[in-house]
Amino acid sequence: MIDWPRVRELKEEVGEDGFDEVVELFLEEVEEVIAKLKTGDRSQLEQDLHFLKGSALNLGFQEFSDACLRGERLSAEGQQATVDLEQVVAIYDNSKQNFLAGLGSNT
Repeated sequence: MIDWPRVRELKEEVGEDGFDEVVELFLEEVEEVIAKLKTGDRSQLEQDLHFLKGSALNLGFQEFSDACLRGERLSAEGQQATVDLEQVVAIYDNSKQNFLAGLGSNT
């Protein structure tokens, strides 16, 4: 679910204070897009999922990134309606919970 080696690598790259800022910014920006997806807004679904995929990968949210990639590909193929947004949101929620719970012990 979480790529802890990637999280540790990022933390080493940006330092403790920088890491906290990255996490805060990530959660803030991702939560905005997640809120949009929860409303069922698919107007920019491919772009939204692309953004989420890249952000998630940077912070080690591997499963969430993979789910976004699958949805992004479906959207690019004109199959936006088949993207399971509830699943994408559920994976994000689970990943976020796992990430926050494991921050102290895995980094």
